[in-house]
Amino acid sequence: MSAWLLDPAPAPAREPLQASHSDAHNPIGLDGIEFIEYTTLKPQALGQVLEMMGFQPVARHRSREVLLYRQGGLNIVVNANPVDALGAAHGGPQPVIGAVGLRVRDARAAREYVLSRGGWEVPTHPEAMELNIPAIHGVGGSRLHLIDRWRDFSIYDVDFVPIPGVERQPPALFPLRFFGLVQYIGLARSPDWTAFYETLLGATPIPDEQRFGIMPAGQLMRVPAQQPANGFLLQLVEPAVDALDGDAERESWQRIGLGVPDVLAAVRTLRARGVEFVESEAAHSGQRGAITKAYLGSVVFELVQDPLAAQP
Repeated sequence: MSAWLLDPAPAPAREPLQASHSDAHNPIGLDGIEFIEYTTLKPQALGQVLEMMGFQPVARHRSREVLLYRQGGLNIVVNANPVDALGAAHGGPQPVIGAVGLRVRDARAAREYVLSRGGWEVPTHPEAMELNIPAIHGVGGSRLHLIDRWRDFSIYDVDFVPIPGVERQPPALFPLRFFGLVQYIGLARSPDWTAFYETLLGATPIPDEQRFGIMPAGQLMRVPAQQPANGFLLQLVEPAVDALDGDAERESWQRIGLGVPDVLAAVRTLRARGVEFVESEAAHSGQRGAITKAYLGSVVFELVQDPLAAQP
């Protein structure tokens, strides 16, 4: 995805913030995740994994080696542009989450806010006919995009061309939403990243006694949203002290959390499509959650019991 600056839509086109989600609690008007982008040099192999998970390719980027996959209201972008893929993966062969698109009420105002509080802007060079979307640096060289066009006018309407004969809005296999993202961080780096997300996104730490899914490690943070069903969680996980090495200290996005109302029903559906889940003493599928095996060495999805996923 390209980055820089979107011209703001006229004021009447914007939905006002709800009183329960005031600027004090949601300083940049967040309203969920618009897309998650993987970068990879093996887009066909990654595409097969995404299709097993229920995502379908619906559009191609106008000028780059980028495909848009979708199911229901969830968008995953597969970026196979060699420069992007090699840079995001630090030369490694595995796919990585290279960018996250965040829906905001006003991209211009959100950009000014995060830059004024220490965010580092990503310099980019969009091609002709591409939107300029602001972004800041995230973990491991990834980007956090700020997007304010997703309702009547979508970023995909400009940057992508629909694949002929393909349903542009393929239905989801079952009710689901982006529940959250897991981020691996360096030893003793939790305070730094907690402050980063508190300061720039208005995220708030969740007490340790509140846990979701089946993976208990790490600091949980709740990211606000204008609509409660669009909110999501961040999980910051430090390496175990007895497992420290160069790879353990590398910071990156590690997996995507998908909220579903019925985990075991979702597991049955996905297993029938060939998806394998981790079944061990430490982690096994249950009504609280389930986790897939690591496909292509790095692509992992976690299912989490989430009543909000059933809401329209």
